[in-house]
Amino acid sequence: MLGISRGTLRTALARLEDSGEIVRRQGSGTFVGRVAVPTALSERLERLEPYSSLAKRRGVTLAAIELRIEARAVGREVGEALNLDPEAHATTTSRVLLADGAPVAVMFDVIHPSVAIPDDGRLRRALERGEMVLDVLIDLPLPIAFARTRVIPCLLSPRERAGKMLRVKRTTAVLELEEVIYVTGGEPVAYSRDLFAPAGIHVQVMRSLESASPEPIASTNSSQLARRRRRRGAASTGR
Repeated sequence: MLGISRGTLRTALARLEDSGEIVRRQGSGTFVGRVAVPTALSERLERLEPYSSLAKRRGVTLAAIELRIEARAVGREVGEALNLDPEAHATTTSRVLLADGAPVAVMFDVIHPSVAIPDDGRLRRALERGEMVLDVLIDLPLPIAFARTRVIPCLLSPRERAGKMLRVKRTTAVLELEEVIYVTGGEPVAYSRDLFAPAGIHVQVMRSLESASPEPIASTNSSQLARRRRRRGAASTGR
């Protein structure tokens, strides 16, 4: 009926099954599968690392367009995150991140006014070539210690400004990562809110079981010494 041999059909079905496009279950039939969409970035949340480093390992070239850098009032939400008055002014950046020329994220960053960042020209060049604000902070250098990240699932419509920037075709689920970066003393130095396209990022968290508490070395040594003393005492009595 299809004008192809059974052998060719079996080979084609096997390849579709290998790619995940179909699922074959014995006794039930053949079903449409789910194909894994490759992502531009893969993020392990237990490790603080700039997206530029993740992209470099994957061989992905980053760049930024529609970049804006301005000093403006931080507002209530960012002010609470950075321990600032809502009317305090800080350097704010917004941009669209490109991975190999395709838009993968809309990024918004606020740097604490106490941080002596490079002038706007140097900061602009760094961000346009795909560096992150975290790269800039590390290069200052600042004693960056950790970050608190909140993963927020949300729906993005093609009518929204971010949806247009990310070229979303229809309302779809996306991930937003809200993060505050801290230095070793525990003071917050930067706030970011990044909205990723559907194939923009793969987030994974490494978890492990809590290890059993080891036996205290002191008690182990004491019991060993006690056994040695008893053996010595017995040997002395035997002589």
